[in-house]
Amino acid sequence: METPGRIAASTADTADFTVENVEKALHQLYYDPNIENKNLAQKWLMQAQISPQAWQFCWALLSPDKVPEIQYFGASALHTKISRYWGDIPAEQYDTLKTQLFSQIALFASGSKIVLTRLCVALASLALNMMPEAWPSAVSEMVRMFQEEGGGVDGRARCLALLELLTVLPEEFQTSRLPQYRKGQVRGALGREWAAVYPLLQQLLRQPDSPALVKARVLKCLSSWVLLDVPLSESEGLLEAGFAALSDPELFDTAVEAIVNAISQPDSQRYVNTLLKLVPQVLQLQEQLREAVQNGDMETSHGICRIAVSLGENHSRALLEQVEHWQSFLALVNMIMFCTGIPGHYPVNETTSSLTLTFWYTLQDDIMSFEAEKQAVYLQVYRPVYFQLVDVLLHKAQFPTDEEYASWSSDEKEQFRIYRVDISDTLMYVYEMLGAELLSNLYDKLGRLLTNAEQPTSWQHTEALLYGFQSIAETIDVNYSDVIPGLIGLIPRININNVQLADTVMFTIGALAEWLADHPVMLSSVLPLVLQALGNPDLSVSSVSTLKKICRECKYDLPPYATNIVAVSQEVLIKQIHKTSQCMWLMQALGFLLSALPVEDILRNLHSLITPYIQQLEKLAEETPNPSNKLAIIHILGLLSNLFTTLDITKQEDESGESAPPVKSTPPQSGPNPVVVVLQQVFALIQTVLSKWLNDSQVVEAVCAIFEKSVKTLLHDFAPMVSQLSEMLGQMYSTIPQASALDLTRQMVHIFASETDHFPPIKALFELVTSVTLTIFQQGRHHRFSVSKLIKEVFLSLKFPEAPTVKSTCLFFTELLPHCADIPPVGQVVQEDGKLLLLAVLEAIGGQSSRSLMDQFAEVLFSMNKHCFGLLTVWLKEALQSPGFPSSRVSDEQKDTFSQQVLRERVNKRRVKDIVKEFTLVCRGLHGTEYAAEY
Repeated sequence: METPGRIAASTADTADFTVENVEKALHQLYYDPNIENKNLAQKWLMQAQISPQAWQFCWALLSPDKVPEIQYFGASALHTKISRYWGDIPAEQYDTLKTQLFSQIALFASGSKIVLTRLCVALASLALNMMPEAWPSAVSEMVRMFQEEGGGVDGRARCLALLELLTVLPEEFQTSRLPQYRKGQVRGALGREWAAVYPLLQQLLRQPDSPALVKARVLKCLSSWVLLDVPLSESEGLLEAGFAALSDPELFDTAVEAIVNAISQPDSQRYVNTLLKLVPQVLQLQEQLREAVQNGDMETSHGICRIAVSLGENHSRALLEQVEHWQSFLALVNMIMFCTGIPGHYPVNETTSSLTLTFWYTLQDDIMSFEAEKQAVYLQVYRPVYFQLVDVLLHKAQFPTDEEYASWSSDEKEQFRIYRVDISDTLMYVYEMLGAELLSNLYDKLGRLLTNAEQPTSWQHTEALLYGFQSIAETIDVNYSDVIPGLIGLIPRININNVQLADTVMFTIGALAEWLADHPVMLSSVLPLVLQALGNPDLSVSSVSTLKKICRECKYDLPPYATNIVAVSQEVLIKQIHKTSQCMWLMQALGFLLSALPVEDILRNLHSLITPYIQQLEKLAEETPNPSNKLAIIHILGLLSNLFTTLDITKQEDESGESAPPVKSTPPQSGPNPVVVVLQQVFALIQTVLSKWLNDSQVVEAVCAIFEKSVKTLLHDFAPMVSQLSEMLGQMYSTIPQASALDLTRQMVHIFASETDHFPPIKALFELVTSVTLTIFQQGRHHRFSVSKLIKEVFLSLKFPEAPTVKSTCLFFTELLPHCADIPPVGQVVQEDGKLLLLAVLEAIGGQSSRSLMDQFAEVLFSMNKHCFGLLTVWLKEALQSPGFPSSRVSDEQKDTFSQQVLRERVNKRRVKDIVKEFTLVCRGLHGTEYAAEY
């Protein structure tokens, strides 16, 4: 007997698809450590599953003496044949098939849960294909069949099997391959069958002796059916029972899910009367909510908040328009306000408040969308609510005590930072409704806080109020606000004794940089604070970015302060207080500052500023190349390029027409541009550096960046450098062609090719670069590379914040994975490191990457499932066993469902994308929200 691997590798005879061979192939798939054998077994099993012989072996594989893995394959083969090859089944066999499936489900009602589920999915697929003509009352018959005694199956097992069947039926409909016209027919037939499902569910929920497990399955079944847009008015009784189930800890989670799913259906907004009945039921949960908060029961408070928010967020407009019920809706709004201000610090003591933020956007949008007269009435009621919201949000944004904050993990601190950003965005949005009065309100509170000597204040309170100002000033034009002068006057009075407070003071000043440009007299109040903070490494990001904003926006008002700014900046640069990126920002700030000075002052400052670095570069250029001096060289070249990026002595002037673009005008000057003067002085030194580092792409890139940024800033003022730079570029590229040299060449050609004086050197450079490049293409590829090393480096790209990078990386893997069988090095790497890829994908889905990228990650998952099914089965099981992975918000049951859904979809890529999108919403706590629905 040949092994299944050999069978798969050759052109298999249909006689080979026997029960014995299928069992051998399954053993090989699950337990053989050799990836090639696994892949061969997988391909062979796929052929077997779609073969005519599947009808014979699938029933045999379901035999009670087989292990669950084998039984599961048999059930899956049945589902595959019914769902994908329905046209091959003769109509006269429909009833026989139906009877056999009913019989098998009855047998497995007390058996393996995963096999029972697959059999239920197979029968659901059969029902969907037969409805409505061949099996018009499918659901009613299912209910009747399972309610009949017999078969030696106890009543509870039969009941649970029926509930499983009724639960998977709507889910199978959502993923079915029915033609569009048939989908409409079947959806209508299923909708009519709700009349058979509803009484059963209601009876099971209301029976005093119904076990908790049965009630939980009933609620899960309700969650599934509401996705078919079952009218909300026809689910009232079940929802009422669902609310009652919230008092039972065993049923709480499934009850929340059912209620939220029902309320969140888009069609439910048509049933206003039912929605009005739900409001008091939600309000009755307030006592349970308060008790949960007092007892630190985060799960219960989280679930009740989800219900309140889903009702308010999905139906705020419909409920707002019921004017006679305005008090009950206002009570719901206040309940959500309680959830927003829930005691404790996010995310350590509570994780609920973040769920509510989107509701406040929705409510504001609905109020502001009414016509003016109606809007004015609502604003009278809700403006005070939104002022209260601002107080609540600023309280939630407060830092904990220093001791408590020090005990937080880095992950908790990062989540808190993101949470504060969300609060900041909400405050900015609320300003659109409350306007200037909001700033006055914040200013009054800050003024009272800082001027009341009798009442001691915490730095956290002061910081939060400043954070509110910063949030608004960063994105809203506050130039016409009459409280900003007072705020600038208050800032020096703040007792800054904490890093977080100092950071916020800096960022607030930075947010007001444009205002300071219009009110330069106030610069003297805040600039000393910024320069003082510049010497504190803990304030590196905030102080340097604020100085950069001030130098950019106020540069023409800074000459009186220039000497001091340059001196302090030089000092912190020499002391190496800041990290590399902040040093680069600081150089950009100095470039802006120097741009507004007379040319002679620019040259003097440039000399004192960069001479120490030039001297250091001269020493480094003489040393033998090594990793240590390489970093130092790149750092110095980076400082120069960032300085020249912003040092622009031309002025942006508006033309007479309002819509005309600004034009640059150069003030009268003698001699070349200061940047050109410096570049000419250091040109020989740069050539010396290049002579030793020409084969290092990073050093070459750093050199090219100096000239490229200078060219972009100076444009035609760069002319004196064209000839010598063209010659140097030609020498560089002809010796070792590098991309950075090509980019700089493109920039030079773009600007100077049309100028007669510079045409000869530019032409010569272009001809040389073209000749060298064409020669490279003619040589072909003669080098080898390590697939393993390449893939491990690409893994890191999946975690980058830039969307284009992640998309390209996902595309790389979807193109690579199909070759794991035919290219041995790829197969070996996938076998060794494929689990790392899966973990990275799951982390992204769990919330580490933007939701806009989920389609790309779904494609990677789909490709793994299609080409590495055996390995993926094992990896998924291992990965999802870790507690809290990929998100603390998902239960083990939800992870198991996700795993099963993914593994059974090896053809329908669109379905996998839907599964991933659904799962990522659950991971992020967004499932069932309007925010998610709009995504």
